[in-house]
Amino acid sequence: MQIGAAIFFTDYSIAPAELGRELEARGFESCWAPEHSHIPVGRESGFPAGGELPKAYYDTLDPFVALTAVAAATTRLKIGTGVCLVAQRDPIQTAKSVASLDQVSGGRFLFGVGNGWNREEMENHGTVFATRHKLARERIEAMQAIWTQSKAEYHGDLVNFDPIYAWPKPVQRPYPPILVGGAFPYGARRAIRYGNGWMPHRTRPQYADVVDKLPEFRALLAEAGRAPDSLPVSVWGGKPDLDALKRDRDAGVVRMIMNLPSAGREEVLPRLDRWAALIAAL
Repeated sequence: MQIGAAIFFTDYSIAPAELGRELEARGFESCWAPEHSHIPVGRESGFPAGGELPKAYYDTLDPFVALTAVAAATTRLKIGTGVCLVAQRDPIQTAKSVASLDQVSGGRFLFGVGNGWNREEMENHGTVFATRHKLARERIEAMQAIWTQSKAEYHGDLVNFDPIYAWPKPVQRPYPPILVGGAFPYGARRAIRYGNGWMPHRTRPQYADVVDKLPEFRALLAEAGRAPDSLPVSVWGGKPDLDALKRDRDAGVVRMIMNLPSAGREEVLPRLDRWAALIAAL
């Protein structure tokens, strides 16, 4: 099992390039950046984790820009969006960003995607909240066409374009792994339909630990006719506890992504040191 680290990069957090170098030096597998284009002043949507929305959500850097800096400062570390809000993004332009980042990183990009929770944020992008799941699926399918076809076209109910030329193509073939976020069972079903991996948060109101849901997830995989190893599971969130990490590994989790605070190096680096010891033991 691999260990990744996620952070809301801001203008007051450790810089992307520095964090990338420190993660790579300590044996971390990947670095993840989330996305929020903005937070509406008049927001009524509740924060899924409960309580007040953390300040970093308002302040986060564009993930593709931040991850480009991480990629340029490293050689082995994988980089991922955690998650890219595809329902708020133009698919042709996003396909270009994904392919470009996969190119400049030498094929190290992981495309984590999610459908979002902030209704007001989506509506400012012209996205209808009620149809966001269908829109996200069609946009992902459209991007898959762009990455794999020399003259790409897509004709859906919400996404529609005639043949286009769009280059470069990604380094990874057929395209970077699409890791679909979302809770069990709906997020898992979306991952099974159009993803290359499932990336749920560890806890949600429906369950205390998503790892307990993995047998049901594998049953859904079998029902859909997909091989058990065709959709690896990356779990978002965990504690620095070796026994808990071993439990995840033995349950079949391929990656655990820990969360870092949006803070400076003096707070972040000691946390990385603690995790580095666990990575070596694991």
